[in-house]
Amino acid sequence: MKKVFFLICLLLISVFAFSQWTWQNPLPQGNRLFSVYFPNVNTGYAVGDLGTILKTTDAGTTWAVFPCGTTYHLYSVYFTDVNNGFAVGDSGTILKTTDGAMTWTALSSGTTNNIKSVYFTDANTGYAVGEGGIILKTINGGIIWTSLSSGILYPICSVFFIDANTGFVAGNSLSGVFILKTIDGGITWTSASFSWGRYLYSLYFTDANTGFAVGMDASGIGGVMLKTINGGSTWQPISLPIGLDIPLNSVYFIDDSTGYVVGGGSWNIGISLFKTSNGGTTWTNIPTGTNNYLRSVYFTGANTGYAVGDGGIIFKTIDAGIYWTASTNITADLRSVCFTNTNTGYAVGDNGTIVKTINGGAIWTPLSSVTSNFLNSICFTDENTGFAVGLNGTILKTMNAGTTWTVLSSGLYPDLYSVHFTNANKGFAVGGDYTDGTILKTTNGGTSWTPFTSPTTGNFLSVCFPDTNTGYAVGEYGNTAKTTDGGTTWVVSQDGVNNYNLYSVCFPSVSTGYAVGQYGIILKTINGGTTWTTLSSGTEFWLLSVSFTDVNTGYAVGCQNFGNDWYAGIILKTINAGTTWTHSSNVTTNYLYSVCFTDANTGYVVGNTGSILKTTNGGTIFVEETKAPKSDFSIYPNPANNKITILDKRKSPEETTISMYNITGGLVMQDIYRNQNRVDLDVSKLTKGIYLLKIQIKTGIESKKLVIQ
Repeated sequence: MKKVFFLICLLLISVFAFSQWTWQNPLPQGNRLFSVYFPNVNTGYAVGDLGTILKTTDAGTTWAVFPCGTTYHLYSVYFTDVNNGFAVGDSGTILKTTDGAMTWTALSSGTTNNIKSVYFTDANTGYAVGEGGIILKTINGGIIWTSLSSGILYPICSVFFIDANTGFVAGNSLSGVFILKTIDGGITWTSASFSWGRYLYSLYFTDANTGFAVGMDASGIGGVMLKTINGGSTWQPISLPIGLDIPLNSVYFIDDSTGYVVGGGSWNIGISLFKTSNGGTTWTNIPTGTNNYLRSVYFTGANTGYAVGDGGIIFKTIDAGIYWTASTNITADLRSVCFTNTNTGYAVGDNGTIVKTINGGAIWTPLSSVTSNFLNSICFTDENTGFAVGLNGTILKTMNAGTTWTVLSSGLYPDLYSVHFTNANKGFAVGGDYTDGTILKTTNGGTSWTPFTSPTTGNFLSVCFPDTNTGYAVGEYGNTAKTTDGGTTWVVSQDGVNNYNLYSVCFPSVSTGYAVGQYGIILKTINGGTTWTTLSSGTEFWLLSVSFTDVNTGYAVGCQNFGNDWYAGIILKTINAGTTWTHSSNVTTNYLYSVCFTDANTGYVVGNTGSILKTTNGGTIFVEETKAPKSDFSIYPNPANNKITILDKRKSPEETTISMYNITGGLVMQDIYRNQNRVDLDVSKLTKGIYLLKIQIKTGIESKKLVIQ
């Protein structure tokens, strides 16, 4: 679950805008991190999804988020010294900083292809590679990038140079992986092709002759590792031991013998980081305690290293990889969240995970669990008594606010996906065994359960009771079920909309309810489920949870279709009873599984890789203006609809960079002006709304709110 916010608040900042969903776990943020780089032992940078840029100045003890003016995914970062660095990513994005990430300038790459890797041989000379076989080169610190001829059209994922003239790039083709070599600074490239791979993601050379390349094999689930001992003339595959046979994302060697590789295989918990002490002949798994994919590894010395990956996780070792500490202790996917009061809440998820907060989410503490089964749903009947259900018929109960949990027996072992209690004694759990849907009922606080088996195929995935007697369950293939006698009998039907799975149901009143599911489907009933109407959600994402704070205001959260490596989470909000839904865009790339509000403004969302997000203003995106100590610029008219004039009050204006961003942080306009007291900008083609104008000079930055009407 991930939530990203955009801030333009650097140096002399006067205005900032942000989506009021903030990260509670992990901290400082939870988006995927693709690359980590340290220009010295204390200062490091990491980049990732939605323009995420992190910086540490204390050797990884703390990390801070730095805005960069884009929400494109960033895949690679490289610094030529502690202050001067580059980040590259989607749609030809190349960013440069000269002040240690305080400010970033978007450079012209000349391409809209995704750029996957960047490498500099000195302060001025650098290379960037990406999709479509692009290889770009700069000899003036990124001011101008020239396209080099690679001779291929396939994605290039990694670039590495061993000296000013000799370098390598690696990627994939339809017939297998490839590696190209140059000995003349990129003017010409020679190639070697291999049939035993699918992708190569990372290159590293320990000297002029010895190098390694890692990636994913043709199956799409295993790893591939290649080694050369003759400067890339030939490459040989290295046999991988059981456990290392997972997609490998990054390789790094600290000397000729000692190296590390990281990757991802969600079916192998902790199998994502490996070490060799004999030049790659054999590799040893180093347990990490998480199933998060790791995307990049970097060492600042023989003993100190870092690895970053999904869920914003950052690992650090200070003992040459023997032991790694993580930036968060909650990394399991969280499937359900509920609160018993404004401060106390619980979330449950994979591998029996249960976490609790007693301070409104400021701190989440893992609780001792009595199961390793995935937990899908949690609810409390009072501040002490709660229930959680999960796979293989798991039902847990606590009577002391989560301190201890007891396993209850239902007598059946279907997977359970949702639990709901109407009072201290009467409750329901729903699920199924992929053949028949199951509804369990208890009238004695979970001591015993009575099953109802659906006559239709498919699991039930969510249950809700707007009152003691009236309840609803929804599930696979559009199944819906209703009871009017407190769950004794159920009437089962289908919604009739393409048999799409329905994952969540919510009734803000006895007669009015909502169900959400696959491909952005939102159903509404105003007659107690007799008929359902399809609403327009504006998305084809899978919606996994729906919750209403009153009859008009509701939220739905979800994710892109399961199984797609391009992750994305979504949060929808309606304030008119579902007639229209607005999207909180660019919040996180993490899947979002559950949403819960404690009042009209305060809400929580949980999702994969331990994501927990909170809003205190109903999830509204707004602009807040603060007082700047001094302003050298004025803008008029404001609001504007045709053109604006920017006046520089300084007597001797120098170089000024003017950038304009939309409310989500997307760069819509940028140019450099020299020796001008007045700049006129045409804004007639901009859509109506709020924009942020960033004016950068040598002594700092001013940012001002601009309204286009």
